[in-house]
Amino acid sequence: MNASAPDMDQMLDEAARRLAAGGLVAFPTETVYGLGADAENPAAVARIYAAKGRPVGHPIIVHLAPEADLGYWASSVPPEARALIQAFWPGPLTLILPRAPHIPDAVSGGQSSIGLRCPSHPVAQALLRRFAGLKPGGQGGVAAPSANKFGQVSPTHAAHVRSEFPELDPAELLVLEGGPSQVGIESTIVDVSRVADGVGPMLLRPGHVTAAQIAAVLGREPARPDAGAPRASGTLKAHYAPRTPLRVMPRQDIARISREDRQGRIAVVAFEPLAGSAGPGVDWIAAAHEPEAYARELYALLRRLDQQGYAGIVLERPPALPAWQAVNDRIGRAAAAFSREA
Repeated sequence: MNASAPDMDQMLDEAARRLAAGGLVAFPTETVYGLGADAENPAAVARIYAAKGRPVGHPIIVHLAPEADLGYWASSVPPEARALIQAFWPGPLTLILPRAPHIPDAVSGGQSSIGLRCPSHPVAQALLRRFAGLKPGGQGGVAAPSANKFGQVSPTHAAHVRSEFPELDPAELLVLEGGPSQVGIESTIVDVSRVADGVGPMLLRPGHVTAAQIAAVLGREPARPDAGAPRASGTLKAHYAPRTPLRVMPRQDIARISREDRQGRIAVVAFEPLAGSAGPGVDWIAAAHEPEAYARELYALLRRLDQQGYAGIVLERPPALPAWQAVNDRIGRAAAAFSREA
């Protein structure tokens, strides 16, 4: 629906009241649509886990309005975190910080850390501000993983959310419209929860904010996850998967697709069709050549292909370049869901 401004105001007020009452609200962000609940209400957070089928130990990111007091949510905010906030908030960057003792551990999977993000989408910001205004002290946060069943493709349109949860009627799940997500993949996650212990910033999940951009702010590249890194959203080996079996293949291997012995049609998403490699039952789909455009279109494309009766989906492997790190991360985890080793 294309809501008028008064209609949107009314929906935002209703959404904020739903959250305050312990209900669920799906809302747009610049990355993907989130399935939100009051981050300080363990029963409400449990409804997220139940709706998604999400493992209880898998943490959820808390979304905050731009003027939120980080000291309410985190027991400490190191200078490195302040620098990244100054550079990238509001925006697609999540910071893992030490969780303040009074914040329930339901959002962090029982860990002593908490993931915090300030989204830039205007509908998300309006919702967060209205919800915070209903909370004592004005410090409301919305726990919100992607609004899809656990392990499946994240939604980038409101219609994706509705199709994902047909069992939830509007009285159980209010879905706010906000147009297509402009980033299209989940936020970058950087762990700064252990800086006081001498462990520097660590990149737990790549995203639109790149390692190079983080390094430009901090003066050093974020480290790769170590054995002590906190668990973080979307970092399981198999994740972001369509329902149709998916493979990621280098370009030189795609030529044999038409010679495979298979049942049913397949979709091949490639940067350029290979001359002479098309065959019966192979549909070629052009992939975006720029990583930002590819990321923005990826999930909507996978959802569309899921609905078209293909026996399989093949993605041409993007370049192994830093600019493509986030895309390669997402499609690699999606393909891992169909691997025998997953």
